[in-house]
Amino acid sequence: MNTSHPSSSQDPGLSRILLPALLLALGLVAAGYAISHGLERFRMADRSITVKGLAERSVESDYATWTLTFRRAGNSFGEVQKPLTSDRERVVAFLKGAGFKDEEIQVRPLEIQDLLSREYAQQNQPFRYNGVGRVLVKSARVAAVADTAFAIDPLVAAGVSIEPGNGPWYELRGFNEAKAALLTEATRNAREQGTKFAAEAGAKLGRLRSANQGVITLSGEDQGGDARSSRTKRLRVVSTFEYELR
Repeated sequence: MNTSHPSSSQDPGLSRILLPALLLALGLVAAGYAISHGLERFRMADRSITVKGLAERSVESDYATWTLTFRRAGNSFGEVQKPLTSDRERVVAFLKGAGFKDEEIQVRPLEIQDLLSREYAQQNQPFRYNGVGRVLVKSARVAAVADTAFAIDPLVAAGVSIEPGNGPWYELRGFNEAKAALLTEATRNAREQGTKFAAEAGAKLGRLRSANQGVITLSGEDQGGDARSSRTKRLRVVSTFEYELR
């Protein structure tokens, strides 16, 4: 009577138990390795991998808007209106002298307020009339706007009271073009990471199952990170992709 037992290598039932366990272990090892490299989910059960692709780049603004605001106060309407009109003419002359064309300059109507005519007006106002004037520069010549904004000393010396803190605002009107390049970079980054993760698990990256482009954030690289006042914009996106494994 033969009392010997078959070896574990010959036991098909044991093989069916060990193989899934081995695949699971490989998946866990690869997942643990990849956590800090962008891997979001690694599933051997349905043979798929989900990764995040990161892309960042700096882009120069392509449009600028600059509002020059100036004020006057006095006890008669003419005492405010006439100096404001002169101030506005000086501002326009200054901008044209800096090379800006008529189509880049917008002159806004003067605003003069009788403070004593308001409801609940205080009778001890130091001045009865308060006036404000505004001249806007709108131009795609971003560098010219930025340089001129740092050179307004002649206006101040001429007696124009330019309101502080109103520097140019910068826009990225070519956002869609920058966005396309950014998403292409994020896709490439995700595929590179996915290929690496799959290789660690002894598999190959298959076709793309789904993609989520994520939210593109835009911030400034200067002026404390304020996107509006920063000439250079920082674009960042984290996109999510799911691939099949082969």
